Amino acid sequence: MTLSLGFSPCPNDTFIFDALIHHKIDTEGLDFKVSFDDVETLNQKAIKGDLDITKLSFHAFAYVYEQYALLDAGSALGFGVGPLLISKNEYLANHPDNLNKDLRVGIPGKYTTANFLLGIAFPHLVQKQEMTFSAIEQAVLDNEIDLGLIIHENRFTYMDKGLHKVMDLGNYWEQLTGCAIPLGGIVINRKLDQETKEKVNRILRRSVEYAFANPKSGIEFIRQHAQEMSEEVMYKHIELYVNKYSIDLGVEGRKAIDVLFTMAQEKGLIQPIQKDLYLIP
Repeated sequence: MTLSLGFSPCPNDTFIFDALIHHKIDTEGLDFKVSFDDVETLNQKAIKGDLDITKLSFHAFAYVYEQYALLDAGSALGFGVGPLLISKNEYLANHPDNLNKDLRVGIPGKYTTANFLLGIAFPHLVQKQEMTFSAIEQAVLDNEIDLGLIIHENRFTYMDKGLHKVMDLGNYWEQLTGCAIPLGGIVINRKLDQETKEKVNRILRRSVEYAFANPKSGIEFIRQHAQEMSEEVMYKHIELYVNKYSIDLGVEGRKAIDVLFTMAQEKGLIQPIQKDLYLIP
């Protein structure tokens, strides 16, 4: 059986999926047709139901949980890994309480968890422009936007370009909730039979475990899709986003996701969720 699979070209995803798609592990008879897309494109594909299995933002998952179930393996949660709000203007960086509603903000997508956190921290910032995450830094430098909401490897590059941190929204979340920040997860279409869904979860866990045991195994594959970054930055990126929650969400990971959705419901950002989110209850 061949299943369609979507994930981003970012090092954390290519690190996780390398063993799976290149059959370095037992895939139990499954093959995968892969699509590489940025996170918001994957979110949109999930909303359309285009893929059997896909990475998506947890914010987006709130809109597709009736169609997709969350796998225990493959998620990106953690401490100190959240999105950053940045600016070219040092005054704004030093006075985040003075951000006004007219400021233009570049966001990596409407359905990203980053945008959800921005809405919690700065609900009055509504002048948002959606753009590919990798284009945000340059848009700030070119004065096309006043603030940029950056994710992924841009956490490691913005300072070198003379940009300034206004707020670490991951730290904001951690102080607010005490939980790890749920960024993205791997979901599988509920239309597939239960045996196949559980098989995919097993294979994905096996792939993550293989990557941890053989961290250099996928280096060429990771480098091939990385955004012109050094090997050092690639592995910093991986260390941030791939951790124990990527092997299995566990009690702590599930709690963080539940808190995220409860808060979103309380603020009227999403409708109450009526169905179990998880593949394995």
